[in-house]
Amino acid sequence: MRIYLDNCCFNRPFDDQSSIRIRLETEAKLFIQQNILHGTLILVWSYILDYENNFNPFEERRVAIELWKNNAVINVLETSEVISIAQSLQEYGIKSKDALHVACAISSTCDYFISTDDLVLKKLAGFNRIQVINPRNFVDLLETNL
Repeated sequence: MRIYLDNCCFNRPFDDQSSIRIRLETEAKLFIQQNILHGTLILVWSYILDYENNFNPFEERRVAIELWKNNAVINVLETSEVISIAQSLQEYGIKSKDALHVACAISSTCDYFISTDDLVLKKLAGFNRIQVINPRNFVDLLETNL
């Protein structure tokens, strides 16, 4: 199963863990990463992940996230197809960087786009080109199918 985790997802373990929601999303994201390392899931990376991560002001976070690129099977580069898909996603009210993430996932034929961004999840609920899902819900799905 091919998946794409957006920048919010990669940063979740570094967020304040005092909220139960954030702790659960963190645990789910860590479980997803274990499945990537075990080869159960195929990670897709992209140029927009590199771009956003390069602006992370916290070196420890930036380096930890960057290392996940080594576990990706596919690295999506900017293409006219990615840009075109991203432009069409902006019609749903998705911000340009978020649209590029989703476009990279679509162009690499990911099965799931995993995010903790409520706005992206809400605006793309029921979107038919890729399943957009929160890491907690994805883990539920994954465990059901194991």
